[in-house]
Amino acid sequence: MATPKFKKSRANTRMRRSQWKADNAALQTVKIDGQEVRIPRRLVKAAQAGLIDVEQF
Repeated sequence: MATPKFKKSRANTRMRRSQWKADNAALQTVKIDGQEVRIPRRLVKAAQAGLIDVEQF
């Protein structure tokens, strides 16, 4: 793991942190009970098994 060799100023640390952005979850179109819904890919199996309510999406 990289270790810092010099102290980083508070301004530089906060500037670096502010540039990080999370991506939106990619949605996948799935047909459940004759209804097409767009849900995140990681929830497809749970939705098909009826473990989650797809009305909230």
